[in-house]
Formats: sequence, structure tokens, C-alpha cells
Amino acid sequence: MTTDNIKVLGHNSIRISAGNITIYVDPFQLKQSPKDADYIFITHDHYDHFSPEDIEKVSCDHTILVVPCKMEDKAHTVDGTVNKIITVETETHREFDGFEVSTVPAYNILKPFHPKSAGWVGYIIRLDGKSIYVAGDTDATKEAKNVKCDIALVPVGGTYTMDAKKAAELVNIIRPETAIPVHYGSIVGKPSDGEVFAEKVEPSIKVELKIEF
Repeated sequence: MTTDNIKVLGHNSIRISAGNITIYVDPFQLKQSPKDADYIFITHDHYDHFSPEDIEKVSCDHTILVVPCKMEDKAHTVDGTVNKIITVETETHREFDGFEVSTVPAYNILKPFHPKSAGWVGYIIRLDGKSIYVAGDTDATKEAKNVKCDIALVPVGGTYTMDAKKAAELVNIIRPETAIPVHYGSIVGKPSDGEVFAEKVEPSIKVELKIEF
């Protein structure tokens, strides 16, 4: 698997494919309705991450929706759209059909927007020989700094999450092979935040600007 299998469809909306598995994370403001999701992972329940309209665009008759435990009730608003809903705790590990997932707490350290008590998560998806960290809406927390991964997708837009500088500092600590900035240039942050992030990441780490504006 290469990063060619990872698409950033805008904001934190991510599509990952390998073999016969197609995974979406936080589908939002999608321009098409491919209805090809085997799995949909939701990091938290804010409207720009949990979008019933966009879940419907990618869901098919066998789609499994994975959400943090504390948003289970809200997730059931899409009962008629997905085949099954699975909940996950923070800092847990699950095996799915053909891949594995670990959760990482996603929260703000000093800001009020994403409290740790909410139980929201980022995901480390181990698929086709690579581990992919989708951080969700988070700051550079102690848990994030302990992540081991090959590919890291981290928010850089500031306001509700890390800004480009803080995100680069996190990436320089966890040292993935490749870092991909997300969560900037539309709802929050500027399109140039990706370039700022790339400039501050150490040269030994490849940065790819994949977001589709």
C-alpha cells in the first residue's frame, strides 16, 4: 500500500482503499455518491465529522459504521443507512475483516471545543502492511506523541485543533514515513497552512498535500 490509496476529499474527509476494502473517515461535503464504503469511521459527533447526509452518500448494504461509545445514541440516527454500528472506547484495539484498528484519545489541552471527557478518538488503521494514523480533532497530547505509525494525517488549521506549527512539532516527535495535513483551508484555517506545515516538518519526513479544495 502507498499513499496513492489515501484520498483527502476535503476537511477531515478521508478515503482509504486497499485490495477489496474501502474505508472512509469522517465523510463530509462529498461531491459524489459512490456508495462503496465497507467501513466508515467517525472521530466525533461535530457536524463536520458526523454528517448523516454524507454517510448516506458512501454507504451500501454491507457498510459498517464505527463510532466512539459516547456518541452511540447519535449514531443511531443513521440506522436505516448503514448495515451495522460498532462502538469503540478510547485507547482500545479491534480486529476487523482484513485489518486492525487502535483508538487514540483526541482532545484539546487548553481549548474547550474537544474535552477529554467526551471520549472522542483518532484511529490507527493497520491495513495492507501500513499503519495509518488519522488523528481527528486533537492537540499534541501525550497520547498523540506516543503514536507509532507509517502515515500520519493530522489537523493543522488551528482554532479547534493544532495549528500548522504545533502539528509539525507532533509529527517531528512521532516520525512517520509520511505526513499529510488535513482540517484546513475551508471551515477553518487557510489553504496556505499546508505549506506552512510542510516547511516546519523535518526533511527526513515526507509531506504530501493531498486535500482537495
